[in-house]
Amino acid sequence: METLDLKGLRCPLPILKAKKALAKLQTGDLLCVLTTDESAPTDFKQFSYQTGHELLECSTKESEYYQIIIKHK
Repeated sequence: METLDLKGLRCPLPILKAKKALAKLQTGDLLCVLTTDESAPTDFKQFSYQTGHELLECSTKESEYYQIIIKHK
């Protein structure tokens, strides 16, 4: 699983960087995104719906950041 630490970045940068990272992965690979962007849960849900990637997890870790796990389609 590849991890992107994008804490401190605001929309649309987390989505753009995740999209770029996913382009390098193979089908079934996992991408973990760590972000403090408050719009990330909604943004990544919509991103997954539009791209066909599977959103496996979107959780808050210790109220400091979101951990988002996406499975490459």
